[in-house]
Amino acid sequence: MLQLDPTAWQSIVQHPAMAIGLTVTAFFLAIRLQRLARGSVLLNPTLVAIVITATGLHAFGVGYDTYMRGAGFMHFLLGPAVVVLAIPLYRQTPLILSSKRLLGASLAVGLPVGIVSAVGIAWALGATTETILTLAPKGATSGISIGVSEKIGGIPVLTAVLVICTGVSGAIVGPPIMRILGVTDHRVFGVTMGISAHGQGIAESFKLSEVAGAFAGLGMALNGVLTAMVIPISLTLLR
Repeated sequence: MLQLDPTAWQSIVQHPAMAIGLTVTAFFLAIRLQRLARGSVLLNPTLVAIVITATGLHAFGVGYDTYMRGAGFMHFLLGPAVVVLAIPLYRQTPLILSSKRLLGASLAVGLPVGIVSAVGIAWALGATTETILTLAPKGATSGISIGVSEKIGGIPVLTAVLVICTGVSGAIVGPPIMRILGVTDHRVFGVTMGISAHGQGIAESFKLSEVAGAFAGLGMALNGVLTAMVIPISLTLLR
């Protein structure tokens, strides 16, 4: 029987192509699983793909640092993917310009609620200052929240995990809540999902329409920029 040399096996599993292949395969399987379940929001593709990828890494004995060295290219692609969101925004420019009050009201409510609820609950439960500072920026997308967390004295890695949890949970419970509340305006659906669920909210919004997706992207971007401004200023005033 042919036996593979342990050193050769380690070279295979630690090759960059292995990390990319595992990630793509996991996401493909996650999408197929959700389709088989007739689009159940409980089987969120990102959440399922994370579980599959983590299980695969553990089975192959591959550490996170090794995995990220291979999957770094896919992480780099997140930047261009966000820039591409400018296309639907450009197409919906007239509608966006006529919805300034809607956007302003959404941010005026969503931004403080996202920050105060996380910080308030953590404070009420007796969390440490470091934990509270880690939670404060989790309402923004990961590219912004991680940087804010690092600057204000939080734990960036934990903030990243919290952002993912926020996005996945928002994508799962957001659409059903919208249906229960009778929300039919695609602009409202989009901006709400973008502010509360970041990239996951954008993905769910594009399933509804391009209008919803465009407003979700704009909501996520504006909420992220304002979060990066409001939190440091607020901490400076409080101190």
